[in-house]
This record gives sequence, C-alpha cells and structure tokens, in this order.
Amino acid sequence: MTPEIHVEELKKDPEFLANIQRLEKECKEEESIAKGYQLLDAQLIIEAPEDEINEVFTFIVNTAFDRLAEKLTTSHSFDMNEPEDLATARAIYEHGIQRYSENDKKGAKEIFLVLHYTIDHAGLKDAMMVHAAAAMAGKSFEDFIEKLVDVEGVDEHDPLAFFIQTFTQPVDKLLTTFEKQVKQAKEELRVLDESKEQ
Repeated sequence: MTPEIHVEELKKDPEFLANIQRLEKECKEEESIAKGYQLLDAQLIIEAPEDEINEVFTFIVNTAFDRLAEKLTTSHSFDMNEPEDLATARAIYEHGIQRYSENDKKGAKEIFLVLHYTIDHAGLKDAMMVHAAAAMAGKSFEDFIEKLVDVEGVDEHDPLAFFIQTFTQPVDKLLTTFEKQVKQAKEELRVLDESKEQ
C-alpha cells in the first residue's frame, strides 16, 4: 500500500516545491523528456494550474518529435534501456494513442509505424505493428482496446508498461490475422529504408 499523499501538505512543502523548480530548470536546460515526465507527475500531484501542465506537456511532445526527426535522419534507433530514449518513445506513442482515440486512424498508423521502425526492442516493434495494422484495418480505438488488448496482462513494474504489449492472442497470430495490413505497412516502411540508403 502506498501511503496516501496529502496534496495540501505537499503544496506547502518547501522541499517538494524546490524539487519542482529544480526539475523545471533542468528539463529545459538539458532538454530532458524524462525529467519533463517527472515534472508533469509532480505538477499533477499538487494539481498545478492547467496552463503550467500544458506547457510541460507541449515541451515533452515537441522535444520528442524533434528527437524522432533526428533519429530518422541519422538512422539511429531508440534504445529502450536508455531512460531518455524510453521517455521520448513514450511521448510519441502517447501522441499516437491520442490520435487513435480521436479517430485519426491514418495519423495514428503513421506514428505506430515510425515507432515500429525506430524502436530497438523486438517485442515492442511487433506490438507497434499490431497497433498500426489494427488502425489500417479500420478498427476503432474502442474495438482495439476491448477486443485485442489484454488489460489484465500488464505488468505495472515493467518500465515499458506505458506501451500496450499484452494482447488477447499471441502477437504472431495477430500479425498473421492482419497479414494484408502488415504487408502494406512494410511497403510503406520501405520508403524510409530507401531514403536511408541514399
């Protein structure tokens, strides 16, 4: 059991507030998305004003996409053992999930495919392909969550728990089910490979 957090006390706690200020400074100076997430968590705990929360969120998303562009132009992958890379991939993934939940299947598919392409982690690569294929097959976000995702199977202690990787069927089976979409997705990704070779 985690002890109950007393929000009002934290709002007055000089140490906690100093910690927030330090995180604000460091995340901007270091352009650290990992610290941006820590700051966001702290702000959410003390129920900071919405514009402050939005500012951090915007910083996280913008920095993540800048970093993604850099990875694509330099042909580097996201190393999931590296906290900053993990936080960057998480920010991009959460943006993709948001797009999907707003029914922008094309936008979501593109984000999941780019993650499939740039993440250096076999299990996550496959999971991203399942996400992309489901969106390409026209499945609604609700259907995806209700029919394909195994919510019970999530290990909260896994540092990659932010990414949906547990499904109602084995991943290889799902990829076979979505064979047509996977083939089409690989065609689309070939363009990235070809630009890499030039």
